[in-house]
Amino acid sequence: MVVTDLTIAEVEQTKLLANALDRTSTACVTVGVVTPIAALLYGIGPTAVQLGLAVLGYFLGWLMIAVFLHHMARRVLRKLR
Repeated sequence: MVVTDLTIAEVEQTKLLANALDRTSTACVTVGVVTPIAALLYGIGPTAVQLGLAVLGYFLGWLMIAVFLHHMARRVLRKLR
């Protein structure tokens, strides 16, 4: 479904929504992937002690959330065509 009868304000609101979703996906990558890797490298917290399936599942879970949010942002922008 492509919506073409949007006002300028609605177009900008749609862009803001897509940007918010994309920034949220970036935050998910930071929280779920980058932070535990930094903890592992610097020996901080329980992640540094054990790198097992639970940590791998944690990484993949956050990464999947980030990919989903990024995909949703792209779908929102696709409606502006």
